[in-house]
Amino acid sequence: MVHQQQLDRVFGALTDPTRRAMLARLAEQGSLSISDLARPLPMSLPAVMKHLDVLEQAGLVARRKTGRVVACSLVAGPMEDAMGWLEHYARFWEQSLDRLAAVLEDETP
Repeated sequence: MVHQQQLDRVFGALTDPTRRAMLARLAEQGSLSISDLARPLPMSLPAVMKHLDVLEQAGLVARRKTGRVVACSLVAGPMEDAMGWLEHYARFWEQSLDRLAAVLEDETP
């Protein structure tokens, strides 16, 4: 059950375009301060912090404080788990579509 709850958090976090943009920047640029991460976003710092809370609860972001600066970095492990879950269903659909194609080919005169 814990694994399913973690997947729910990951997929829930990924539904928002702002959070996906934040993750993309972290993937591209590595660790960023919260201020640097928030700079291009058209929202207040408290709103950015709420998005970071969701990402952190999903395990997708880690925060590290050095002096007065809080830096964020991407944690890719939970996305790997989500990809594994998606790949399982991708195989299911590929097999189903292969069977459908075989049936249709057999019926073609």
